[in-house]
Amino acid sequence: MTDQMFFVSATAAEEPRPERAAQSLVEQISAQTNGAPLDFGLIFLSSHFTREAAQIVARLRAALPLRALIGCTGEGVIGRDEEIEGRPAITFVAGRLPGVELLPFALQPLDWDSLLADPAQFAPAVGAPRRSKLFVLLADPFSTPLADLLAAFNRGYAGVPIIGGVASGAESRGGNSLILNERLLTAGAVGLALAGALEVDLIVSQGCRPIGQPLTVTSARQNMIYSLEGEPPLRAIQQLIDQLSEVDQALIRQNGLFLGQAIDRQQETLGRGDFLIRGVTGVDRRNGAITLGDSIPAGETVQFHLRDASTALEDLQMMLTPQMFVEPPCGALFFSCNGRGRRLYNRPNVDLSTIQDILGGINLAGFFCAGEIGPVGDKNFLHAYTASLALFRPERSAALD
Repeated sequence: MTDQMFFVSATAAEEPRPERAAQSLVEQISAQTNGAPLDFGLIFLSSHFTREAAQIVARLRAALPLRALIGCTGEGVIGRDEEIEGRPAITFVAGRLPGVELLPFALQPLDWDSLLADPAQFAPAVGAPRRSKLFVLLADPFSTPLADLLAAFNRGYAGVPIIGGVASGAESRGGNSLILNERLLTAGAVGLALAGALEVDLIVSQGCRPIGQPLTVTSARQNMIYSLEGEPPLRAIQQLIDQLSEVDQALIRQNGLFLGQAIDRQQETLGRGDFLIRGVTGVDRRNGAITLGDSIPAGETVQFHLRDASTALEDLQMMLTPQMFVEPPCGALFFSCNGRGRRLYNRPNVDLSTIQDILGGINLAGFFCAGEIGPVGDKNFLHAYTASLALFRPERSAALD
């Protein structure tokens, strides 16, 4: 068992006493490993355990020696068999990764400006090898300029995917906990770089479907688009709404409108999954301009999108379907928006059940995030209302040895 990649997972739910919750995690993991060593772990704690996080981690590390451990608090956590929202719970996933180099790191908000602007400073601060195959990144939203941080990773580690999420559950700075081995941090970001004999499939399900036709941005500044195909965006929206069914019109009233930026604007045919989705956050009725949750420069190809529960589920199923035709992964990490779960589906475990039904039931852990991190194309982005999933397998050459 120790010569092969494997994952184990555990969940402690409805146990408010931190020492008992930690002991339950240890017992569950020990029963699955039969004494085999573990290399790394991720732990996610509901915000009920924010004050006791250090105590729980210390107990876990004493019983389960790991080369690397990262984690954070969230308003809800996701275990192998259940999405747990609004209740005390801890989820933990750990793995044996033979031939894989692990490098945990922390980025603290001492001088973000110089660190993120200078690649010569950024790479040494992270300390990860250029040959890294994956970064797992967890960040505090109140102290981390995450869009700028991801841009720095995209420059300094071009083509290396990042999966992760933004700690949730706190309402102000200092309220979240980030875990890096034995350290407990309340600001910045923690991460783990993985390199070596592993393969990772990344699924970023943005849960939207395109409506209307692709359009070219002809005038824009920062997060404002002033014209599409030479016309005010509001006019294009009004024309689009007139063509939609009553059901889709109701979805816009209920969930708002979204705009997708084509990842490859040279691509002849664009469909679901070919766009980076951003919300339309406002309209200037004086000039017909729209405001977005991000900037899209002139010359880009865009298309309006809708989001609802059935579309989100269908999108996740579509992206997972290819996994049915390959060997099941050894384990997974799952980062879901805190706007999904019961808030989206009005019932629990919809996303998780879909994942486990298709993948055959694998060990995983995750949490409900205040923003999800994942790649679209060859760059990493911060998302909303997204399900981001990392699936781990041994490197093919290593698996054949």
